Amino acid sequence: MPAIASGLGVFRHRNYRLFYGGQAVSLVGTWMQQVAQAWLLLQLTNDPFVLGLASVCAFGPVLVFGLFGGLIADALPKRRTLIAVQVAQMSLALILFALVITNTVQVWHVLALAVLLGLTNAVDMPVRQSFVVEMTGRDEVGTAVALNSALFNATRVVGPAIGGLAIGAFGMAQAFLLNGLSFLAPVTTYSLMRDQELFSPPALARAHSAAEVREQLAEGLRYVRRTDMVLMLVIIVGIVSTLGMNFGVMIPAFARGVLRTDATGFGFIMAATGLGSMTSALGIAFSGKSRPAIVWRGALLLGLALIGAAVVPSFWLALPVMFVLGFGAIGMAATANTVIQTAVPDGLRGRVISVYTTVFVGSTPVGGLVSGWLMSNVGIPDTLAISGIGCVLASVAAAAWLRRIERAQAREPDLDGATAAQASSR
Repeated sequence: MPAIASGLGVFRHRNYRLFYGGQAVSLVGTWMQQVAQAWLLLQLTNDPFVLGLASVCAFGPVLVFGLFGGLIADALPKRRTLIAVQVAQMSLALILFALVITNTVQVWHVLALAVLLGLTNAVDMPVRQSFVVEMTGRDEVGTAVALNSALFNATRVVGPAIGGLAIGAFGMAQAFLLNGLSFLAPVTTYSLMRDQELFSPPALARAHSAAEVREQLAEGLRYVRRTDMVLMLVIIVGIVSTLGMNFGVMIPAFARGVLRTDATGFGFIMAATGLGSMTSALGIAFSGKSRPAIVWRGALLLGLALIGAAVVPSFWLALPVMFVLGFGAIGMAATANTVIQTAVPDGLRGRVISVYTTVFVGSTPVGGLVSGWLMSNVGIPDTLAISGIGCVLASVAAAAWLRRIERAQAREPDLDGATAAQASSR
C-alpha cells in the first residue's frame, strides 16, 4: 500500500492530472491510427518493405531535426509549444481520413503525411518529455516518467484492439477520423493548465546566429559524451531500438505473414505487446526503483522474445511471447529515460532529452528499413531471429559497460579521500 500511495502521489499536481487525462485520450487515437495505417499499406502493396519505408518517413525527421527540438524545449514555453504541435498533428490525421473516405488515397499520400508527422514529432517528443519535470518537480519525475510509459502502453492495449475491431466493422477511414478528433483532448487540457503552478527553469537565451545555435547544441552533446552513465544508456538504447524495436514493421508482417491472422488478430497481437509494456512500466512506477541494471535485463528479455517469435507455431502461443517482448522493451526504455531525467541539470534538460529521443526514435527509420528489406528477402522468421540475437548481444555488452561504470564510481570516494590526505600532510 505505501508503494501504491507513493506512486499515485504525483497526481496531486493539478497540471499533471490534466496532462495525463489529455494524453490518455490522444494516445488511444494514435494507436488506432498505427493499426489502420499499417493495414492500409499492406492492402495497397502487400509488401512488408513499404512498412519499413513508412517508418523511415515517420521517424527520419526525428533523426535529422530532433536535436533542434531540444533547443526549442529549452528556449520556448513548453505548454504553448505543445498546443501548436497537437493542432498540427490533428490536421494531418484529418487529411488522411479525407483521402481514405473518398477512395483517393495512394501510397505516396501516406508516406508524405508520415514525413510531416515526423517533423511535428521532432518538436513534440523532447518538449513533452522535458515538460514532465515542470509539472511534478525533480523529486517525482521518475514516478511520472514511469506512469507516462504505463499510460502509453495501456493505450497500446486498448487502441489496437479497438482499431482492429473498428476496421473490421466500419473500415479504416473511421480510425483516422477518431485519431484526429482525439487531439482535442490534449489541446483542451494544455489550455487549462496554470503556469504559476509549473516548476519552470529559466529559459535558455535564444540564439541569434548559426554559431550560437551550434554552441547550444554542442553543449548538450558534450554533457552526454562526458557523463558515462548517460552515454551508456543512449548508446545501448539506440542499438537495441535499431535491432529489435521496429514494432510498426515487424509485428504487422509477423501477424499477416506468419500467423495468417486478420486485422482483428493483429490488433490483439499489438494489445498483448502493450499489456506487457504496461505491466513493466507500472512495476517501475510503484516500486520507485529505476536501477540502470534494468536496462540490460530488459534488452535481454526483448531479444529472447524475438527469438521465440521466430519459432512460435500458433497465434495463441504468440500472445505470451508478445507480452514478454513488450515487458522487456519498456523496462529498458522507461528506466533509461528516468535515469537520464534525474541526472541531467535543469538548464540542459531539453537538449539532453532530445539526444535520447533522437537516438531512441530516430533509430527506427534505419532499423525499420533494414527489417523490411530482410523480411522481403530472407523471410520474416529469420529476420526476427537475427534481430533477437543482436539484442541479446547488446544486453551482454550493456551489462559489462555498467559494471565498469559502477566500479569507477566505487573508486571515486577512495580517490577523493587519498587526495584529501595528501593535502592535509603538506
